[in-house]
Amino acid sequence: MIRVTVVYEAQLLRTALVELLRSSGVMVVSSLPRWPHGPASGMSEPDVYVADAECLPPTAMRPAVAAAPASGEGRAGRSALLALVPGQRPGVLRRAHAAGATGFVDKNGPKCRLLEAVHRLAKGERFIDDTLAVGFLQAAEMPLTRRELSVLSLAAGGAPVAEIAATLFLTKGTVRNYMASVIRKVGARNRVDAIRIAQGAGWT
Repeated sequence: MIRVTVVYEAQLLRTALVELLRSSGVMVVSSLPRWPHGPASGMSEPDVYVADAECLPPTAMRPAVAAAPASGEGRAGRSALLALVPGQRPGVLRRAHAAGATGFVDKNGPKCRLLEAVHRLAKGERFIDDTLAVGFLQAAEMPLTRRELSVLSLAAGGAPVAEIAATLFLTKGTVRNYMASVIRKVGARNRVDAIRIAQGAGWT
């Protein structure tokens, strides 16, 4: 039997995924509303985590999730991560990859793709949905630096320039320069438009 843990914040969708995976007859499925900070007391790690990519912390999973070996000979007892990715959100795809995912399934894809992906990851293999190929190319071309993303994320949360500067230990002039660079790189008209474009792509 394959041990699977579904991580999905929305209860209705989390329940539907659990029922779908259990219907295969070869999976023992549990669920969580958010990514665990560590293994639950008395519980072993699953073979595969199936998680909503939009809810993944960007790097928190590296200690808990194993990258699939190229030869596919198992993961030394560590869990694999299968990310459920929305179409046209290259930023979300990029974050899932950074978080350690070795499987990627389009949320708009058929259920057979999800079941196939779980089986492949449980065997130590990788899986990438064919429909996400363009998304991977776009994710690789994300134009913003890490510092620019930090500035933009704080701005998207409503922080003024002075607060962003204090949070990131920058001068207010440097923050303005970063915002001007972001606006230019994403082809936005202004700060608000830059935030809209970045959120639409899943970068923030």
